[in-house]
Amino acid sequence: MSDLIVVGFDTPDEADKVLVKLNGLKKEYLIDLEDAVIVVRDTAGKVHLKQSMNLTAIGASSGLLSGALWGGLVGLLFLNPLAGFAIGGAVGAGAGALSGSLADYGIDDNFIKSLGDTIPNNSSALFILVRKVQPEKVLAEFQGVRGRVLKTSLSPEQERKLQEALSGTVAPTGAPTAS
Repeated sequence: MSDLIVVGFDTPDEADKVLVKLNGLKKEYLIDLEDAVIVVRDTAGKVHLKQSMNLTAIGASSGLLSGALWGGLVGLLFLNPLAGFAIGGAVGAGAGALSGSLADYGIDDNFIKSLGDTIPNNSSALFILVRKVQPEKVLAEFQGVRGRVLKTSLSPEQERKLQEALSGTVAPTGAPTAS
């Protein structure tokens, strides 16, 4: 089961920096992200969403492959597999791109927009859906990052540790925390 974590930041670019760091940790197999979305609220109060997954491109590439395969097979029936391959690939890519642009994968966009409307102007928030994580190693990487937990499906203990890491009050391992 995946955990939802929403963290708010005081600057519009801080969520981008944290996501870049999370993607680096993903390459080290310390965290497995299912989905990530950045919400930026500009100085005028307009909310902008930045999806981490381009569903249109994913749909187009999978549609191209399946369309080309089916087009080639149908083309064999009419003794022209190359034409079937080309036409099937083009139709498949178009249909895949359309279905990808209409799909909603991961975190619900309406939920993101409604919570994005609550963050202050000229700030950002990072929505992540986490499959697996090595919490101690990941939290250690975020020392000095200033943010506040807005919403989460974590246990109260995990949420407290995350908020401590984001507020900079986590003490080194074995040392007591300062109050």
